[in-house]
Amino acid sequence: MRALVIGDSGGIGAAVAQALRAKGGEVVGLSRSRDGFDLTQPEQADRALSALTGAFDLIFVASGALTVTRTGPEKSLRDLSAEELAAQFAVNTIGPALVLKHAARLLPRRERGVFAALSARVGSIGDNRAGGWYSYRASKAALNQIVHSGAIELARSHKQAVCVALHPGTVETAFTANYPSHEKHSAQTAAVKLLAVLDGLKAEDSGGFFDYSGAKVVW
Repeated sequence: MRALVIGDSGGIGAAVAQALRAKGGEVVGLSRSRDGFDLTQPEQADRALSALTGAFDLIFVASGALTVTRTGPEKSLRDLSAEELAAQFAVNTIGPALVLKHAARLLPRRERGVFAALSARVGSIGDNRAGGWYSYRASKAALNQIVHSGAIELARSHKQAVCVALHPGTVETAFTANYPSHEKHSAQTAAVKLLAVLDGLKAEDSGGFFDYSGAKVVW
């Protein structure tokens, strides 16, 4: 197993990388804090990804942000700002899309290869019953569409490819520290569960949206 983990210095990304190495996998990681790899800087990100060589059995995008210019998600339309919307899309949608852009070159063509990006259940339009969290919800919903479209294209040249969005649940990281009322599991638990889900997916599951238990999430 050779894996590329984007955001491997963060909570879930680091746990995914650790879990893969524990199983004997070779992990190549890219992160903003350690490598200066910033997905909000398209030209810089493209250069770093273009420099990668060889095939990866797994490309796992663990980067993301709940808020960027605010201290918490928007609770009402009055809280909307162009700055937060643009910043959320840059991190949660455009960033993973820039990685997916390289998937056809980096995934094995004739063998199974997996591209997975962390999404969120709140990005589900069909499951949205509470409203609010506009920028985060919208950016994750847009990510889901990017992943779904990418899966269709990849299937034409990579018959065994699996390209999916994943909901990790509420994980105990700095990302969720301000939400003590949510039931949480550790990053290590999330990583093990998510990797188990990916291990069980087949080419016909490509383009789907799955949670950490393997259940499909409604679009």
